[in-house]
Amino acid sequence: MERATDVFIIGGGPAGLAAAIAARQRGLDVIVADGAQPPIDKPCGEGLMPDGRAALAQLGISVPKLESHPLRGISFASGGLHVAASFPNGFGIGVRRTVLHRLMVARAEAVGVSLLWQTPATGLLPDGVLLGKQIVHSRWIVGADGGHSLVRRWAGLDRYHCDRTRFAFRRHYRVSPWSDCMELHWGPKCQIYVTPVAADEICVALVSRDSHLRLDSALPAFPEIASRLRGAEPSSAERGGISSTRKLRQVYQGRVALVGDASGAVDTITGEGLCLTFRQAQGLAECFAADDLRAYQQQHRALSQRPALMSQLMLALDWKTSLRQRVMRAFDSDPRLFSRMLAMHVGALSLSDFAANSLSLGWRLLSA
Repeated sequence: MERATDVFIIGGGPAGLAAAIAARQRGLDVIVADGAQPPIDKPCGEGLMPDGRAALAQLGISVPKLESHPLRGISFASGGLHVAASFPNGFGIGVRRTVLHRLMVARAEAVGVSLLWQTPATGLLPDGVLLGKQIVHSRWIVGADGGHSLVRRWAGLDRYHCDRTRFAFRRHYRVSPWSDCMELHWGPKCQIYVTPVAADEICVALVSRDSHLRLDSALPAFPEIASRLRGAEPSSAERGGISSTRKLRQVYQGRVALVGDASGAVDTITGEGLCLTFRQAQGLAECFAADDLRAYQQQHRALSQRPALMSQLMLALDWKTSLRQRVMRAFDSDPRLFSRMLAMHVGALSLSDFAANSLSLGWRLLSA
């Protein structure tokens, strides 16, 4: 049995669905195949910043207020110091990954994407994809099958400029949020993220370089969080995953392109993974519509520039506690520095303006 389509997408998570919706918005026929059954979950901080919400809206998706929690901004806490800033361009949201996936599936169905669940791809052919014994002919093939992408390997794209890994573990708690910010708490060789995802629920995520470190073991080093969670009922089991910093040499080959974590990734410390994925999907769909993938490599690199820079800066704070505390004191003495850093982080401040902000921060560090 054989079928045909314009675009065949392997992987039905947010990256694959975003690419499918964007392609359908440009009039292309699209099939998505995934071996899982929705909704698909993934351990993550579950915060979506304003630029991520805007990118999601371009796909025609909005998250209902009753299934999310608004986020005013971001706060950092380290060594007894706290700094916070509001987003300069609207508000973010905390939303369960399963809720987001369900909304994206519904949107894909509404725009006419053909969804094949519990249907793993088993290989690539010169003119299509193999699904068991079935052949699907396709003009374009997209690998959206995550950090351990088979498509990337099949297409000969498994070559890196850099590849670094950390480990993440996440659990939800049934407790009223105590803040309207997504909180990042710095600890000894790890961070904990706290994100409100509903009026009575929060997401707590631990990220470190230690694959054996778990939330229960790490929480005593974060007495403020531990105190607030005392007696709180877990509303999900702890789930683990990998947080990668990965830059590929190339994200397309012939008629095969990669998107999302399959195409490389920035560390979860930025909170910008989903936004980056949604924007990659739009750029890829534009290349499909133009019948030319060559521009995708350049677009992909440009889209990754800001998140990659923020990842490097924030991981530097993780590397050396004394540097982090000096930065925190500088932010505390001049809150505008933190506000401008957040503005750059969410795309409301240019890289050149941020460079000027960095000079101010450097001066503050010298006097901190």
